[in-house]
Amino acid sequence: MAVAAKHYVYVIELSKDVLYEGKFKKANPDYQPGKPCVYVGMTGLDPDLRFDRHKAGIQANKFVQTFGLHLLPELYEAHNPMPYEDARYMEVDLGIRLREAGFGVWQA
Repeated sequence: MAVAAKHYVYVIELSKDVLYEGKFKKANPDYQPGKPCVYVGMTGLDPDLRFDRHKAGIQANKFVQTFGLHLLPELYEAHNPMPYEDARYMEVDLGIRLREAGFGVWQA
């Protein structure tokens, strides 16, 4: 029996002002100036709806609620949707790959 592909990874661009937040800066010692700052998440909702919920303060990440600008579908759309376990793995893997590319990354 196939596992349902109902989960999504998503990436939200954050304002560069997030770099003034100590926790974010500490989590990204290899950040390359000029590269995007992003939040990488996983959800069972459509990524657009999940972004709206973050901004509205519903199960929100503090950095997304305060600094979230918009989704970056070019970084995740090709992977979605996927089964839950795949999404859990992909969320971490995508965050690692973006950090290695010099991005500032936050994951909850």
